[in-house]
Amino acid sequence: MATSNQNNSQMPNEHLHELFVDELKDILGAEKQLVVGLKKMSKATQSEELRQAFNEHLTQTEGQIERLKEVFQSLGKAARGKKCKAMEGLLKEADEIIESFEGDPALDAALISAAQKVEHYEIASYGCLVTYAKLMEHTEAEQLLQQTLDEEKQTDVLLTEIAMSSVNESAS
Repeated sequence: MATSNQNNSQMPNEHLHELFVDELKDILGAEKQLVVGLKKMSKATQSEELRQAFNEHLTQTEGQIERLKEVFQSLGKAARGKKCKAMEGLLKEADEIIESFEGDPALDAALISAAQKVEHYEIASYGCLVTYAKLMEHTEAEQLLQQTLDEEKQTDVLLTEIAMSSVNESAS
């Protein structure tokens, strides 16, 4: 792949390469964990609009996993994830919210809060990955990661819109 510089001794900012690959493994693991979490959140929500948003993001997340596999391929690396402790904690919190607010009018507002915490983690992760890819001139990886970063930002905006248009008012 001509757009990605795979020779570590020749790449600009090569000191970031190991960190970049480790962070890719972390976010791949996080996305796989999120697939399970989104299914739980979708099942728990009371709002059809929020359920649809969770299901759409589930489909999008599955596509993001495939895109991450392309990033690994562009680097000449096997796509192997690792357990993401941050995502594990965020999803555990979402599970606790589901238990604590089951049947409560505030459940959907609480689920949006949990989902936005996940989105903000993903935005931070992909933002760093895009920067590292750019600095190392991994052009293909940068473009793929930027596409995912843009999707994560759009999901965050959508969740805010759902919260403001219906869910938070229903909880009050």
